[in-house]
Amino acid sequence: MSLNDPNLTDLAAAVVTGGSSGLGEAFIRLLRTLGTAVPVCNLSRRPCAEKTGANFKPPPHHVPCDLADPAALARAAGAVTGWLETVPAGPVLLVNNAGLGAFGRFPGDDPARQLAIIDVNVRAVVDLTGRLLPVLRARGGGILNVASVVAYQPTPYAATYGASKAFLLSWSLALREELRGSGLRVTACCPGTTATGFFDAAGLDRLPGAAMGAEEVARFALRAWARDRPHAVPGLPNRVLTWAGSCLPRTAAARVAGLVLRRRAGPALP
Repeated sequence: MSLNDPNLTDLAAAVVTGGSSGLGEAFIRLLRTLGTAVPVCNLSRRPCAEKTGANFKPPPHHVPCDLADPAALARAAGAVTGWLETVPAGPVLLVNNAGLGAFGRFPGDDPARQLAIIDVNVRAVVDLTGRLLPVLRARGGGILNVASVVAYQPTPYAATYGASKAFLLSWSLALREELRGSGLRVTACCPGTTATGFFDAAGLDRLPGAAMGAEEVARFALRAWARDRPHAVPGLPNRVLTWAGSCLPRTAAARVAGLVLRRRAGPALP
């Protein structure tokens, strides 16, 4: 799947959250292959994996930040704005990729993690986007938000995570309408299971269903943004899943989702 769309190759810079590994790292790898290698700023706790930086010179710029910390995010947003002043004029793409999850019965063994999910998946996205929006308006480009297939129906055993992604999908579509005519594209990409370390961090021992590769999902997401799609779901099975979840009454969709997750999780869910 080619990335030679002018809306991508003409980018002057990109900002990616959560680019230290997984899907975020895949976004950075792909962005750095566009044209003369798009300058990328990685906003995350850790720098990109060594292999990502080793393949491109100079390596992606890193602004260290705990996205769950509002004060740290405010400082990091200022650093990102300063970095953007050092790159060539032209469109900028903001990829709100960082995400946090938890699997199990609410609130689980770590109630604080439920609040951290909201901090990273909701508050940080709204805060960072608001802080960078004046720069995006001035330079052009847009916003790519990474939501999830769970945004389309309630998700028992991942209740807070699913609700955070439902917020992100709804917010993205509303923001897109607000920005109509501004020249800025806003897309919500809603992947299903992706082969990253996300599920280990969420407390799930095995992946729930067939997983797509991180680079495959990132490539799909970038093309969807370049084509100005409001929201997009990679993979036919995931599209069928979201269609079914959208068609069922919400109480029925919640029950079905709960049954599916319980079956796939097996002993991981007590």
